[in-house]
Amino acid sequence: MKKSLSILCALLCVVVSTRAQQLPVYHDASRSVEERVEAALSRMTLREKIAMLHAQSKFSSPGVPRLGIPEIWTTDGPHGIRPEVLWDEWNQAGWSNDSCTAFPALTCLAATWNPDMAALYGRSIGEEARYRKKDMLLGPGVNIYRTPLNGRNFEYMGEDPYLAARMVVPYVQGVQQNGVAACVKHFALNNQEVNRNTTNVIVDDRTLYEIYLPAFKAAVEQGGAWAIMGSYNLYKNQHACHNRYLLNDILKGEWGFDGVVVSDWGGTHDTAEAVRNGLDMEFGTWTNGLSQGTSNAYDNYYLAAPYLRMIERGEVGTEELDDKVRRILRLACRTVLNPARPYGSLCSEEHAEAARRIGGEGVVLLKNERATLPVDLQRVRKIVVVGENAVKMMTVGGGSSSLKARYELSPLDGIRRYVGDRAEVVYARGYVGDASGEYNGVRTGQQLDDARTPEELIAEAVDAARDADYVIFVGGLNKSARQDCEDSDRAGLELPYGQDEVIGALARVNRNLVVVNISGNAVAMPWIARVPAVVQGWYLGSETGNILASVLFGEVNPSGKLPFTFPARLEDVGAHREGQYPGVARNDGSGITDQRYDEGLFVGYRYADKNRLTPLFPFGHGLSYTTFRYGKPAADRKTMTADETLRIVVPVTNTGAREGAEVVQLYIRDVESSLPRPVKELKGFRKVTLAPGETQEVVFDIDRDALCFFDDARHAWVAEPGRFEAWVASSAADIRGKVVFELK
Repeated sequence: MKKSLSILCALLCVVVSTRAQQLPVYHDASRSVEERVEAALSRMTLREKIAMLHAQSKFSSPGVPRLGIPEIWTTDGPHGIRPEVLWDEWNQAGWSNDSCTAFPALTCLAATWNPDMAALYGRSIGEEARYRKKDMLLGPGVNIYRTPLNGRNFEYMGEDPYLAARMVVPYVQGVQQNGVAACVKHFALNNQEVNRNTTNVIVDDRTLYEIYLPAFKAAVEQGGAWAIMGSYNLYKNQHACHNRYLLNDILKGEWGFDGVVVSDWGGTHDTAEAVRNGLDMEFGTWTNGLSQGTSNAYDNYYLAAPYLRMIERGEVGTEELDDKVRRILRLACRTVLNPARPYGSLCSEEHAEAARRIGGEGVVLLKNERATLPVDLQRVRKIVVVGENAVKMMTVGGGSSSLKARYELSPLDGIRRYVGDRAEVVYARGYVGDASGEYNGVRTGQQLDDARTPEELIAEAVDAARDADYVIFVGGLNKSARQDCEDSDRAGLELPYGQDEVIGALARVNRNLVVVNISGNAVAMPWIARVPAVVQGWYLGSETGNILASVLFGEVNPSGKLPFTFPARLEDVGAHREGQYPGVARNDGSGITDQRYDEGLFVGYRYADKNRLTPLFPFGHGLSYTTFRYGKPAADRKTMTADETLRIVVPVTNTGAREGAEVVQLYIRDVESSLPRPVKELKGFRKVTLAPGETQEVVFDIDRDALCFFDDARHAWVAEPGRFEAWVASSAADIRGKVVFELK
């Protein structure tokens, strides 16, 4: 028996050894990625190489069947995995198993000011993408919040390049640990949706490098992103999806990016530029290729038959082609040819818990006079909830980030679930905004039509509010066109649908009014002096109701901080006072609009500081149900050299009666600069959780990078010797201490 087993084992070893020898090098995970890439490339025909560069369907590109190299499947994000569409249409495929967990929008993630939450977010959404057999997640987005009218700001991470850079890195790493590529977007200068395909951005190099590129650079150099998506707009009169300066000189040249550059869907416009200027994978050039344009449309993409003809005519060589294919093969080795990829998971309780944690840390308490919040249910008999956003689903709509969530708990249902039978909860509509509930074939199933007049709706809400212990108004924006939505910008800063009148009427009859603003953008608040409590609620995804209820009733102590400035007026935003938003159309018949970034470096709080403007709510602002005292910050030295690190320590104490978390912020001021610089710039932050009475020492290490500016004349980062100040703060407008030091 033992002899028979020995013979059997020996035979199995021979079989395994023989199969290992037969395994193509490019499938052998024991080999280096570059070995596998070169082995596959050497076996490919010219037509097979060309085929890999362009889509074969709405969301996939072909592999090489002859060599056993699989297709690459992409999916929209970055807040959840998009439902399946038909092969060549935007219409739904009709699957019953393509629902997802909807995570909070990226503005909410940025508002946590917690890189651990970004890692949790990336890991969780990466697991859902992997389970759905997706190889590339089209996200996250890190375009800078330049104007509060940008319809796509809710998909991004705020106005500050340092904050966005710190938050994007763990997100990318979390996604990619699942063997799914993060495709960071939209590179670059995609800061408005109006005229997004025809806007030529005019911006100086210093502003480009200091404001609009740092988050992308961090995603590449620190996060190791495997993919970057180009943007729709033009820069230096070239479309960003095939822009020599952005893609070849900066991304692949200066930063050494070894991944793939993916076009945004329909963002490719020219074969020669796409060949020479860094585009690797082309998607969506004909949005409905089989019924419009050319038959067999995918083979007629810019990087398909036209590219092949250029090679055959000798107009271009194959050096660029081989570089593109190498990058795609490298992507394949990291994803579809990676046998160590985990299986992922979908709609798990762990993902619901992740969504609750992220949302709970991201909700921002903007105002809380008279300790109006949290609501004490032991002293409450009646709560009135008002507003369409208390019931309207927000996971459907907004553009490419629209989702088919497995469930979405509304704010009203979350409040009712939390309150139970401890108090009466009454709902009044208050206003009618957008009663529709469909996007790309995903239907909410809600019936929100209401034929009553605005006066009737307000009268109903006021009548219910008169004798209520609390009134919670849930309003703001939604994901319809001209609000928080792709392909359009907002018409103005004000709340739509007459909400200001509703809030004003409620404030006149009830002093315990709480306004919950659901939005991804700043809004005007002409009623702010009459409302004691205001909460910034964001788009919170599947767990919206649970998240908001946990904050409103005190189960979660809010710790979010604003990732962008709420201006007092639209005219207080640099893009609107000094810029040319939305741009100036050329009179040459080209259809191009030039958009000058005349405010330069002075975006968000930088602009407010420069012009001594008082915002409605400053960048970094956010209150808590407890209080914090900052001690005097101290540095370990008074001078430093360029190769040294200066350490600053500040004690922070929880002086309230309950546990809470505070985001301690560090801003740097260059006192003596040869070039104009902002009054201060964020260069560090730490989120610390403290028990009542507890003190922690918060430590910041300042190195040369924190002191640098980009000298565009020298095309180099420069730290000039001289005097600097480190400002420790609770927000951009709440400075708690300063330390002076000198760079030798």
